Amino acid sequence: MRFTSQTSSDGVIEQFFTLGEIPGVLWTPEDACGTLPLILLGHGGGQHKTAPGTVSRARCYAASGFAVVAIDAPNHGDRPRDEEFVRIMAEMRAGMAAGENPGALVAGMHSRLAGQAVADWQAVLTAVQCLDRVGVGPVGYCGMSMGCGLGIPLIAAEPRIRAAVLGLLGVHGLAEDAARITVPVQFLVQWDDQLVPREESLALFDALASAHKTLHANPGEHGDAPPFEVDSSLKFFTRHLG
Repeated sequence: MRFTSQTSSDGVIEQFFTLGEIPGVLWTPEDACGTLPLILLGHGGGQHKTAPGTVSRARCYAASGFAVVAIDAPNHGDRPRDEEFVRIMAEMRAGMAAGENPGALVAGMHSRLAGQAVADWQAVLTAVQCLDRVGVGPVGYCGMSMGCGLGIPLIAAEPRIRAAVLGLLGVHGLAEDAARITVPVQFLVQWDDQLVPREESLALFDALASAHKTLHANPGEHGDAPPFEVDSSLKFFTRHLG
């Protein structure tokens, strides 16, 4: 892991890094001492590790005593786009414009990225846990939309993750992995989501095997999740990781 820059403000240290070809950011509290609980933060489709919502959530968590790491998903942010991904994205947009089921179309794109994304996250998690400022403490995962689509296979495969905040996605392509997730989950649904039909979101929540899962539903479309959900997720991670 090679750190390329570091800044500090409002009690939070922000460090950009690369691990091989994986670009990422680590946020930690300035006054950190000893092992910190760690949150892996997955961004949405078409976004990147420093999208405004990702950064504000990361800084909120870090200011409350967590280490937080975000990376660019394959074919996103500072990572190169391969021709196959560009083709899949064009087909997905054309399908949506033609009125095809968006859940199935998005699931195909997520499936294309998931294998590499899981391997990337596992490598980054191992590297971050070797840092003196973080250490081998409890780990959580937070991801909405594509962050959920790539996060569910990760959580199913990675025993170090002990709690997760997920949502804004349907069950297409994820039922098998969801059935392997038994850690506590807080799941977010936007009741009027124009991209993810409500019944598909509820089916994904139902598919999660966790005995400790909570459904948060709010009125509004895909991008209308209320800001207080960030505070709610912080309380959830504090309860299960802190």
